[in-house]
Amino acid sequence: MDQLKVPALTVESWARNYITSKDLSQKCAPPPVPPRFEEAPTAEDLRPGRPQELHVTRTRPKSFKPGALTRTDARAELHHRFWHHELQAAELMCWALVRFVDTPVAFKKGLLRIFADEVRHMQLYEKRLRSLGYQLGDFEVRDWFWERVPTCQTPLAFVALLGMGLEAANLDHTERFGTWFRAVDDEESALIQDQVGKEEIAHVRFATRWFKEWTGAIEFDAWCEALPPPLTPLLMRGKTLHRERRRKAAFPEEFSDALGSFEPTRRSPRPQR
Repeated sequence: MDQLKVPALTVESWARNYITSKDLSQKCAPPPVPPRFEEAPTAEDLRPGRPQELHVTRTRPKSFKPGALTRTDARAELHHRFWHHELQAAELMCWALVRFVDTPVAFKKGLLRIFADEVRHMQLYEKRLRSLGYQLGDFEVRDWFWERVPTCQTPLAFVALLGMGLEAANLDHTERFGTWFRAVDDEESALIQDQVGKEEIAHVRFATRWFKEWTGAIEFDAWCEALPPPLTPLLMRGKTLHRERRRKAAFPEEFSDALGSFEPTRRSPRPQR
């Protein structure tokens, strides 16, 4: 029997069950969150269960150009990819609950609020996927977030990477994909990008709030140092920064300036022998 079908007594046990479940229906529509936290939780480093309907690959996914979205299958594949991104984000909110047990209750409650949004976004993408004539499992998925986020050893690194990094980049990406969908007259898909992009602002603001709480300020260099190596800011931005959304998420202008102009440091050539 799938663990999620057995009522969980605490938030932590519920979170463990969600992460490890292999039931697709439960991943898409989890049971209600229990009302209480464990009195003495134990930190755990869990990995996700994958429903048999999902075909996981480690192959780098193909990139799309705007013109490809004239094809229904290309638009469906993008929605499938976005759905899986949201699933991983939901799971990783649960991962942080059971991994960083000494964080404040206010932080944990924030993770749960974001989790609920991620699941709702999953449902938006799945509904659009089905309306295009496809279903979950019709395309391969890659656990890219899971390959990287669990390298975070502290809650500071977690909010730096997932919230201020990957989710903040989605403030930029959703704007770009919304434009692409509108270019092929897919207004329904574009509206989903608009909604997700706007709702991500609160997720990123949650991360910037706690980053400031734990470091004293939202500074670009401190953020770079908090990212687990070898990750760099190059992965944490779109081709064009959505500065208005980033301002609403509490990023200072000087932070966005530094992010927009960031270039990796070139390694010095090895001396000839």
